[in-house]
Amino acid sequence: MARINEHYAKLPASYLFPEIGRRVRAYSAAHPDARVIRLGIGDVTEPLAPAIVDAMHAAVDEMGRRETFHGYGPEQGYDFLVEAIREHDYKARGVDIAADEIFVSDGSKCDSGNVQEIFALAARIAVTDPVYPVYVDSNVMAGRTGAAGVDGRYPGLTYLVGTEANGFQPEPPIASPLGRADPGSPPPAATDQRPAPPPSLEPVDVVYLCSPNNPTGTVATRAQLERWVAWARANDAIILFDAAYESYISDPALPRSIYEIDGARSCALELRSFSKRAGFTGVRCAFMVVPKDVTGVGAEGKRVALNALWARRHTTKFNGASYVVQQGAAAAYSAAGLAQTNAQIAFYMENARLLREGLGPLGFTIFGGVHAPYLWLRTRDNLTSWQFFDALLDRAQVVGTPGSGFGPAGEGYFRLSAFNSRANIEEAIARIRNAFG
Repeated sequence: MARINEHYAKLPASYLFPEIGRRVRAYSAAHPDARVIRLGIGDVTEPLAPAIVDAMHAAVDEMGRRETFHGYGPEQGYDFLVEAIREHDYKARGVDIAADEIFVSDGSKCDSGNVQEIFALAARIAVTDPVYPVYVDSNVMAGRTGAAGVDGRYPGLTYLVGTEANGFQPEPPIASPLGRADPGSPPPAATDQRPAPPPSLEPVDVVYLCSPNNPTGTVATRAQLERWVAWARANDAIILFDAAYESYISDPALPRSIYEIDGARSCALELRSFSKRAGFTGVRCAFMVVPKDVTGVGAEGKRVALNALWARRHTTKFNGASYVVQQGAAAAYSAAGLAQTNAQIAFYMENARLLREGLGPLGFTIFGGVHAPYLWLRTRDNLTSWQFFDALLDRAQVVGTPGSGFGPAGEGYFRLSAFNSRANIEEAIARIRNAFG
């Protein structure tokens, strides 16, 4: 008899975005003449930059000749891509990352879901709320939680609540007098619809942070990241820093990497992606940085380097991103590639500006959309997130993402994506203005 992993049964029946797709398909079937504009899932719409296409074409040609064919590549990534990452993403910002501290993969979603495997099942995990669902679901699947409570939160996780009061950037958990960790964010205001988090029963060992943040579009300041690093070092904790949207930061004073903060090399892992910076959502390439300075504690109390653990996991379960894809990723760092991909980022951020300025006068309170391609808005007329989803679809034929899909603290909020054509963005604004103006 084959026993299943019963922890999967703790999860909702479907992931957030398939549920959105189901509702949109049902609406389209009932309204076949409606042209639905999708501003929900964060998928890029502009084609690959010419420099990337040229590099991938050349790589395909190499694969078609015996003398230049490539079979299995190095699991951590080809040197030409690893060195481009080191030079442009880190040395250019005064950060020294060794080649063997970079692990090229086929996507940050995979990395953010898989990295929990190198931590003990007893490790206490903290997430911000609202949160990218993969951080939560992967730890539920692993067996670190109980069944979800009536508030949608899983016992066994520590939730750090993002609110309007803290700019959706929660502070580190505060040690209680009993040596436990209490959520560091202030409780929601009396007018907030979101419940306060339950007190944590255990010290936090690992925390997921995302900046610029998905879903709220907000960004952590240098001072905020300094407090997180100081907390992690003082509490022997690990920060998993998701910087998938770092290329959308336009203020040079804002850190793009956690390693711009003194001391972060000893307490933080960083995830990066080519999906949004270079349009690779359909190509798949990313990387994670695991400094050799970061350690955890084994069962016998000995310090163990996470770099060695991740290298073992990575080389056991992954055969490396393809040669063709990695040549395309490396081309994103060429002079032409940087110019072309930066122009695409500017295009999406102009879409975000249009959305902010177009919807703000309609009475929506809007966050994000300045250093990230996402706008996080408070729903109108006291509607729940899913009620607003249905109203927006029915009255404007526009699709967004219900904030409650990102956690209980997202209830009463809604995410819109700036990834679309200019014509669709302008039409969506006009439709929403007509429906809610």
